[in-house]
Amino acid sequence: MNIIAINGSPRKNWNTAILLGKALEGAASQGAATELIHLYDLSFKGCISCFACKRKGGQSYGKCAVKDDLTPVLEKLATADAIVLGSPIYFGNVTGEMRSFLERLAFPYLVYDATYSSLFTRKLPVGFIYTMNVDENRMQAMGYPQNLKAMEMSLERLFGTCEALYSYDTCQFDDYSKYVVTAFSEADKAKRREEVFPADCAKAFEMGVQFVTRTSCR
Repeated sequence: MNIIAINGSPRKNWNTAILLGKALEGAASQGAATELIHLYDLSFKGCISCFACKRKGGQSYGKCAVKDDLTPVLEKLATADAIVLGSPIYFGNVTGEMRSFLERLAFPYLVYDATYSSLFTRKLPVGFIYTMNVDENRMQAMGYPQNLKAMEMSLERLFGTCEALYSYDTCQFDDYSKYVVTAFSEADKAKRREEVFPADCAKAFEMGVQFVTRTSCR
């Protein structure tokens, strides 16, 4: 089996990337081949509304016609056995890079028919790992779940399943004294990273394990 993780964070070694790595470790523990792709390493744009993926009899029907650094990534994902996506939350939603990627990933498979059916012919488990600076109460009050659920529902409709993992109140800096961030307590952030973040890592690991074992049983 082949499990691919997509990092929508500009950081390669911080919260989002760490959790994605744990998910891949879980998958690898069950014998899967894994790969982590960093979107911020790539040069690409979101959907350009060319509609080549919808043209009857067209060479690009059902796939994105744009050629750039994302093209080989989309080709890999078309044959993957599971996908794990990860993004920090910026202004209540995923990063711009992740959003542009999702447009290019999902739109070609979406059919403009009466039921908005999918051209993707397999059931592909998709996981979405979110990291955020706010705690769970503030996340709910600010409407993050509503913002994120629409894309999760689209991914589920197109690929079969989509499950989310939220990592709240994450530590943003190694040294808070260097930044104007008086809204947060460095001591509280450090304590949470020591006591809670490991549990989030364990959940991500288990997501990777489950993606392999559930898919293998089909």
